[in-house]
Amino acid sequence: MQTNVDDTIIALATPSGVGAISVIRLSGENAIELVDTFFTSVTKNKSLLNQKTHTIHLGHIVDNGKILDEVLVSIFKNPHSYTGENVVEISCHGSIFIQQEIIQLFLKNGCRMADNGEFTMRAFLNGKMDLSQAEAVADVIASNSEASHQMAIQQMRGGITNELKDLRGQLLDFAALIELELDFSGEDVEFADRTKFQELVTKISTVLKRLIDSFAFGNAMKNGIPVAIIGEPNVGKSTLLNALLNEEKAIVSDIAGTTRDAIEDEMIIEGVAFRFIDTAGIRETEDVVESIGIQKAYEKAENAQLIIYLIDSNKYIHSSDIFLEEIETIKNRFPNKRLLVIANKIDTLSCHDSSILQSEIDDLILLSAKQKTGIDELKDALISLVNIGALSNNETIVTNSRHFEALNNALESIQSVQQGIDMGISSDLFAIDIRECLRHLGNITGEYDVDKDILGHIFSNFCIGK
Repeated sequence: MQTNVDDTIIALATPSGVGAISVIRLSGENAIELVDTFFTSVTKNKSLLNQKTHTIHLGHIVDNGKILDEVLVSIFKNPHSYTGENVVEISCHGSIFIQQEIIQLFLKNGCRMADNGEFTMRAFLNGKMDLSQAEAVADVIASNSEASHQMAIQQMRGGITNELKDLRGQLLDFAALIELELDFSGEDVEFADRTKFQELVTKISTVLKRLIDSFAFGNAMKNGIPVAIIGEPNVGKSTLLNALLNEEKAIVSDIAGTTRDAIEDEMIIEGVAFRFIDTAGIRETEDVVESIGIQKAYEKAENAQLIIYLIDSNKYIHSSDIFLEEIETIKNRFPNKRLLVIANKIDTLSCHDSSILQSEIDDLILLSAKQKTGIDELKDALISLVNIGALSNNETIVTNSRHFEALNNALESIQSVQQGIDMGISSDLFAIDIRECLRHLGNITGEYDVDKDILGHIFSNFCIGK
């Protein structure tokens, strides 16, 4: 990423391609002046330089007497703009030819193309938002479900910043007092109240642990909660996947072992994204390819947050002991996973046999993937296993792996401080850990100097024009 923030940058802010309108964005000290050079207002004799901020003007972009397009020009004067600089947005017709004609005009007259995320990076550098909020902008754009959008919006409004701001401020105050003690070390005085400091360290540890624990949930909600569908061959796993997605995603066959590799697809249920994974049937086999598929099935289950174990209703009625043992084996193999046991093909059972099934397995879901009955009950069960209460309560949920790493490092530092207090070591030793904790917390929001390579990596993941 180029770092010359004195340049005036330009980029298409709307998706490339043909549309009703396109928006071309410029930012920089000379942005308004540059556009004014090639803008002719419909009211004539109107200079954009003399107009108020946050105003829109109708006119034409003209190059050497040639009208390129009729446009609306929006003006945002510094510091009251997204980037904190002078910003102009040109709304033109959505022709690719027109877009390129206007962009090329300004590129030839003092602008350069913006890098990925450079508008947002300038917003961060100009203090319009902290680094965690800037990263949330990309998450808002990429959100594909209500849940991921809600978390991104909460973060963009300063969720994790507000969570840590007060604690970090208090820690800074104590750090200053402890540094002052070191200046008077020969006089054996204490400026920092050790009891209050101990309370603060405990409080910070508690908050950090809660935020760290939220990452597994937040990351899954952001990227889609992985749900592995496992079971014996020919039990209806592929049919169930097709019924959930309402399309023929997986091949369905009466031949056992048809599914050799994992098949994945995503769907939204009540605003939450789920990634369903149809796996190879689990059985003893000498087929090398099928064995690899079965091994992958176990790997997918290991990496999933939820596991659906599908059983054949008819087979269960005749050999329930085998299935009950298998359910216990799965629970023991994946003790930390949420497990849903589903009896498929209930359309072939009598009411009496269905009652037997439900009486022997707790929270059993009965369905017929072929007839698409019981699918709504399955969806309700999936939602009930997801802790979406945290979303409705606007709790801070960590979704960013960089934040997760920084929080872990901060927790490690504050735990070292706690150990130092417990061991009664001198202030100069655990003062180092306090500074380290502050540095890690500051890296989340960018309050400490952030390496340019890290900034480049963060903003390179943005789209151009944002």
